[in-house]
Amino acid sequence: MQERITNLETEVAELKAMMRQLHPDAAASAVATPAALASAFSAPITSPVPGDESQTQSADRQAVLQAEDKKNLEFLRGTTIDLGVDTYYAYNFNHPIGRVNLLRAYDVLSNEFSLNQASVIFDHPPDLTEGRRWGARLDLQFGQATDTLQGNPLNEPRPEIYRNIFQVYGTYVLPVGQNVTVDFGKWASSIGIEGNYTKDQMNYSRSFWFDFLPFYHMGVRATVPLNDRFTINYWVVNGTNQVEATNGFKDELFGFTAKPVKTVSWTLNYYLGQEHPDRIVVTPTGPIPVQPGLGFEAIRPAPDGRTHIFDSYVTWQATPKLAFALEGDYLIERLWRNSGPGRSSAPSHVDGGAAYVRYQFTPKIAMATRAEYLSDRGGLFSGITQALKENTMTFDYMMADGFLMRYEWRRDFSNRPSFLSDVQGLLVKQQNTATLGVVWWWGRKEGTW
Repeated sequence: MQERITNLETEVAELKAMMRQLHPDAAASAVATPAALASAFSAPITSPVPGDESQTQSADRQAVLQAEDKKNLEFLRGTTIDLGVDTYYAYNFNHPIGRVNLLRAYDVLSNEFSLNQASVIFDHPPDLTEGRRWGARLDLQFGQATDTLQGNPLNEPRPEIYRNIFQVYGTYVLPVGQNVTVDFGKWASSIGIEGNYTKDQMNYSRSFWFDFLPFYHMGVRATVPLNDRFTINYWVVNGTNQVEATNGFKDELFGFTAKPVKTVSWTLNYYLGQEHPDRIVVTPTGPIPVQPGLGFEAIRPAPDGRTHIFDSYVTWQATPKLAFALEGDYLIERLWRNSGPGRSSAPSHVDGGAAYVRYQFTPKIAMATRAEYLSDRGGLFSGITQALKENTMTFDYMMADGFLMRYEWRRDFSNRPSFLSDVQGLLVKQQNTATLGVVWWWGRKEGTW
């Protein structure tokens, strides 16, 4: 040990000489005493242990992974990802040709195990408490309901592009008044009380009115709260059920939502549109630029008649277990705004409404009923002039959180033969169906989707 200390003292002396040449002032303070050297060497001398380097590398990798996990969690902060599976078995006692339940939006097939829809929802809403004024939402949808809701070739030049995108829009909250929310993109229509996701409805099947009124819109909308009880809504959109417009007219909606008391919500909408196309799709010819795979031929003169929709619905949560809802609608449409040679402006109109009652017996058991009337004058909905009615009884059994079994009996009837029967070409005035719906959903989004 004494020999090692002597060697170190020699090396220190040499280093001090070098430091004097480089930094004369600093070298004076660097004094190595035998006591200091003895203290420095009182610690045990160790040699490298095999594996220490790999352990250090492993710890470094773990630290990097933790940092990446933190970044991912920060990215997902405020974001919900939700999934839903909606299936059913329905039986039509008319035994219709082709096993089709006529005038149904979703439960369209009889005597078959069917996938109504599978849904994936990504939602990143604005959060003013976090200082984030922007947000976005994307709903992907697959199954029978997708084909019903999305991309009617009569309304969409390229329906296949958008068919599985039920909703997609971005949001920004303007710091104006009590904060004005603006959405841009495609969203589910709020004309009519019923919506897309079965778990949020009182019944499994949808009403005639849900099937008739618009499913979705593409454009920009603003939600303007005046106070905590009254909100104004305004939209400018391409049209009803149109991601790509079929004419140059932009439809508008003016409406409001009022909550006079905590248990009552009232929505009133007025929609002004022009739903007649000013072009038809043809096989592309010539050098005129067109959308990929599309060619157009102008309609001359193009019908310019307006569509007016008056829609109102109110919900009342009378008690924690008992809920009521009422909807009224009136739609009038003309082919031409003004009469003239070869132009008939006689209007077609549809009017009526629906009433709902639901009672929650226990956390797992509930019952609901719906009564509905739709007067179709001019055949805008069903293709013939008739008065349609239906009654529905629904029994819910919640097997577990996110797992609902829904049993339903429904009777549709009309003053004219309009429903399929078991004889080809023979229509009857009613159809009765029994349906079992089984719905699963999971994710972090609370409340209605």
